Amino acid sequence: MLIFYDVVTDNFVISMKLKPLGSNLIIESAPEETTTASGIILPDTASKDAQDRGTVISVGPGKVLENGTRQTIDITVGEKVIFKKWGKEEIEVKESGVSKKYLIVSADEVMAVLED
Repeated sequence: MLIFYDVVTDNFVISMKLKPLGSNLIIESAPEETTTASGIILPDTASKDAQDRGTVISVGPGKVLENGTRQTIDITVGEKVIFKKWGKEEIEVKESGVSKKYLIVSADEVMAVLED
């Protein structure tokens, strides 16, 4: 899956494709919990931790090894993953005029896959 986004340059809008390279993944962040188990509603400012889970929407081809082959990635599109809190790059993407935030995470930073 490729994500399309708009880059605004001197009043010209250029449409570009975004796809992960190497062992990188593009992840859509899971919505943060805004209420506690006891029903207390938390404001946005109460979240001090970085987001650490989300759904994989695109997977890179894998890292090229010294012998020239590609290392396979054991993560597939659609899986929900938990990754290291500080091992990500946040990007903002415009899709159909709506701005969405995605994360670019190395497959090496993913610690677990959430299973239903």
